Amino acid sequence: MEISASLVKQLRETTGAGILDCRKTLVETGGDMEKAVVILREKGLAAAAKRADRVTKDGVIELYTHGAGRVGVMVEVNCETDFVARTKEFRHFAHEIALQIAATSPKYLDIAEIPADVLEQEKTIAANRARGEGKPEGVIDRIVAGRLDKFYQEVCLLQQPYIRDETIKVGDLLKQTIAATKENVTIRRFARWELGADET
Repeated sequence: MEISASLVKQLRETTGAGILDCRKTLVETGGDMEKAVVILREKGLAAAAKRADRVTKDGVIELYTHGAGRVGVMVEVNCETDFVARTKEFRHFAHEIALQIAATSPKYLDIAEIPADVLEQEKTIAANRARGEGKPEGVIDRIVAGRLDKFYQEVCLLQQPYIRDETIKVGDLLKQTIAATKENVTIRRFARWELGADET
């Protein structure tokens, strides 16, 4: 089957995979874009997992302001080498992360950073709310888990739906970037300021 260059380009833009990988996967799937995306994302996750232990001491500090300077973001994104830190893909990823933070105002990088007392408070609130709605005791744990998942998506950067494609999370975008750059990439820290807002 003949695979068009535009189809390869579309798959590359969706997954961040290399051109040859995109073409090969499209040939394997008979041009089925959805199947090709699934296969490449799975490969990307596997590649990202293999690189997770590598040290990331290079990278960039990305600065972004929005709304004529009313919102400001600073984020440190790390990679393994200066070579990757200077690439268009890496710089684009850092910029997208800054945009995400400006738009969604996360409090934590990931679930592990949420203080235990905050987590317990959220669980208690969710359970009390479910009981107040008259839900049976047997389903309250599942309801609490579902509400906690929504809470994670609100406050944890890596759990949030990506603002440009809500079918993937920011954590998936990070894994795609690791696959595309062939280096471990980490978001080390970030800060967001809003003019006139109280610090929390």
